[in-house]
Amino acid sequence: MSDSKRVKLDNTGTETAMAKIICTHSGSFHADEALAVYMLKLLPEYSDAEVVRSRNAEDWERSDIVVDVSGKYDGKKFFDHHQREFMETFNADFKTKLSSAGLVYKHFGTDIIKSILHDVALTEGDLRVLYVKGYKQFIESLDANDNGISKYDVDELNVKPRFSDTNISIPGVISAFNPAWNGDCSAAKFDEQFFKASDFIGKIFVNLITGYGKSWLPAKTLVRDAINDRLSVDPSGKIVILRQFCPWKEHLFDVEKELDLQGQIQFVLFEDSAGSWRVSTVPVVANSYKFRRGLPEPLRGLRDDVLSEKANIPGCVFIHAAGFIGGNANEAGALKMAQISL
Repeated sequence: MSDSKRVKLDNTGTETAMAKIICTHSGSFHADEALAVYMLKLLPEYSDAEVVRSRNAEDWERSDIVVDVSGKYDGKKFFDHHQREFMETFNADFKTKLSSAGLVYKHFGTDIIKSILHDVALTEGDLRVLYVKGYKQFIESLDANDNGISKYDVDELNVKPRFSDTNISIPGVISAFNPAWNGDCSAAKFDEQFFKASDFIGKIFVNLITGYGKSWLPAKTLVRDAINDRLSVDPSGKIVILRQFCPWKEHLFDVEKELDLQGQIQFVLFEDSAGSWRVSTVPVVANSYKFRRGLPEPLRGLRDDVLSEKANIPGCVFIHAAGFIGGNANEAGALKMAQISL
């Protein structure tokens, strides 16, 4: 709907712009549209928008943007994913079909991130990284859940879960916001609960993006500096020292790729919160305990004086029985533990 149609006359006869309208469906709700509406309200142009919950075509027509209802998707006004022919994904690297949350994020995600991180100086490269990170780590799972897509490549019917986590998943928590079937099921009650659910999931999303922008992203500079300084640590170039602890695993893989050093870093050293030093192996992927090179097998599971004597390195604290991490009282000792592992 064009702005020329969204005006009204005040009591002096002056034309004033009317608030925009966001429309989603009435009745029971899910996590995807609860988040989609919240994300739209983060944008300056929709911050004061009225939210209408309706399944009536007349309400869709008078609205400025319609999410998760209407059976239409045009990337401008209509953002529904329920139509038979809909197969939209985030980009060519993803196979998960989008829900209304994914559609809103795909089209407005960078502006949403700018709004959340309005006090952070972000380059276009930073925005691209955060845009994909936000989708991959949060939005995609909501898309999959709403579209009934399993996170397993194998037939999940042959996988027996040890426990149920339905009620602690975000979609499960949002579902529980819906009114009880034998309670107040009026339209007003559904609307009331929808806005509570939208606020709940929206704040989780904002907190996540804020953490990525203000904490996770700046860590990449520290990791890059440590990798660039690796030859001054050890001539092999396989050991890096973080002068300030930070989230480093994902960044290490990215920086290795940028510098054409894939697979070369074997150990990362950093000071822990107690003031001693850790020797961490580098995993084959960011969240794996399978490492590129482990600490010496004969020393695994040993601690303190027994470990120091056998390794011939003073100040040893431990080497984990699995060999993926160890500790020493000081930086020099930690470096020697990494060096004997090479």
